[in-house]
Amino acid sequence: MNESLTVLGAVLPVFGIIGIGLVIRKLNWLTEEADQSLLRVNINLLFPCLVLDSTLGNPALSGLSNLVLAPVVGFGTVAAGILLALAARPLLGKCDTRTGRTFAATVGIYNYAYIPLPLALLLFPGSETVGVLFVHNVGVEIAMWTLGVYLFSAGTAGRDWRKFINAPLVAIVAALVLNALDADSRIPRPVMTGIHWLGQCAIPMALILIGAVVADYLGDFRTSAGWRSMGAAVLLRLCVLPIIFLVLAKYLPASTELKRVMVLQAAMPSAVFPIVMSRHYGGDPPTALRVVIATSLVSLVTMPLWIRFGMAYVRP
Repeated sequence: MNESLTVLGAVLPVFGIIGIGLVIRKLNWLTEEADQSLLRVNINLLFPCLVLDSTLGNPALSGLSNLVLAPVVGFGTVAAGILLALAARPLLGKCDTRTGRTFAATVGIYNYAYIPLPLALLLFPGSETVGVLFVHNVGVEIAMWTLGVYLFSAGTAGRDWRKFINAPLVAIVAALVLNALDADSRIPRPVMTGIHWLGQCAIPMALILIGAVVADYLGDFRTSAGWRSMGAAVLLRLCVLPIIFLVLAKYLPASTELKRVMVLQAAMPSAVFPIVMSRHYGGDPPTALRVVIATSLVSLVTMPLWIRFGMAYVRP
């Protein structure tokens, strides 16, 4: 299958739903006053249900290599991206702490679900690679809800450890414990059905909220001051970090499925949910928006190129 068409087919629904969120904000169907309530529902209920639905009883968690290495890779690659972006803050020129931290977090947190999931299903039929993707994303989730929250909150979380204890992180830990104790099989079927239904709402709701926030800050995207952060984000997220990801994929003692996941993640733009997180935790949403839009648009060209090169490069 042509990689460019595959990528386009995976990306269009994501940005289409974001566009719907933008339109309904402009029509005032989704008001700004409703944002905080919907954000709390999404972060405290829907995302934890998505985590539980994706990890409870997942057969990919039974393999020790994938169970240990995949989350470590997920966490480590986000942490490496954040550290690189923090070191590259001089590229932004003069900026305040909030802007610099938001830039680093948004560059470091790559699109680990909205685009890679349909790509994994299209490029690697079967459940093995998708299962490892979910396990890998456990590490990404932990990084996002710890390092990401710390940065978006401008370091205030460091003075209040309770900000790290959030619902998605609790759901991740609970799912891993239940799997380890083989207790997930004893959860009643109706409960799991309800968790599944709620979890399926998480991504569409998040995308609609992202569209609404984009509508609020779209004017800031046009400011000339933003071009430096956009250029730096594209350089780091789509040029430098993919090289690091692919070298790790080639030389780590990882399974074939995990190597495929790492190739997909190497090609990803910045995640879109940090736009919402930056607003919820007191970051700088215009900076997050610039990073996401710039890397997402350019990745339509670079993504198929990195995937094609990466699969050839990491092949034994």
